[in-house]
Amino acid sequence: MNVRMGLIRKKADWSFDEFNTYWKENHGALASRAPNLRGYWQNPVLDREQRGIDFERGPWNFDGFSQLWFDDVNRANHAFNQSDMAAELIADENRFLGELHIVTAEQTVVIPIPEEAERAKLVKRMSVIKRLPSLTEEDFRREWKVHGELVQKMGGVSAYRQNVILAREREKGTPCDYETLPIDGIVEMWFKDAQTLQAAFASPAGQAAMAHAKTFLSEITAFLVAERRIV
Repeated sequence: MNVRMGLIRKKADWSFDEFNTYWKENHGALASRAPNLRGYWQNPVLDREQRGIDFERGPWNFDGFSQLWFDDVNRANHAFNQSDMAAELIADENRFLGELHIVTAEQTVVIPIPEEAERAKLVKRMSVIKRLPSLTEEDFRREWKVHGELVQKMGGVSAYRQNVILAREREKGTPCDYETLPIDGIVEMWFKDAQTLQAAFASPAGQAAMAHAKTFLSEITAFLVAERRIV
């Protein structure tokens, strides 16, 4: 399944609490009316610690990740670029966002996500990843699949989803190439708590997974996030 994701930074003169409240109560309510929208979750960033991994961190400093599901890419592009409410959405984004990148990703569930009531009790980490410059996109996809099999062997991982980037917009509405927005994937992992996260990566299986990560990734930029369902 494909998902449209916003990689967002608040305006510099907004506090995080102001941004987070506005995103949830104002922009969330507006974006939820987008035509043909099937699902919408917001993921405000809680902290930017690497937590359990010894890895080069990239330049990304996001305040949140949005995730919106449509039946296909054309419906998503229409909703946010050509629909009757597209201009209203853009005006509202300009009100509270300092920066917005858009990516479209192919989503694969490696370890199933629990039902919503159980999911709400978990800690979630999202990580932006970049492949080694010597690898092609095909190489990256192959190795990430292998990596998923290694993560499945780690104890303590409650759920795990991979998002392979298919299309990029450094500036919303303007497609760009890989060099302009060099992100290959976004990881979603859920754990019982932060201690379980640390223990999972410290385990022999976790160390094996991270050793493999260093054979195909140059950067992992991790964020601990909250998550909330809007639609």
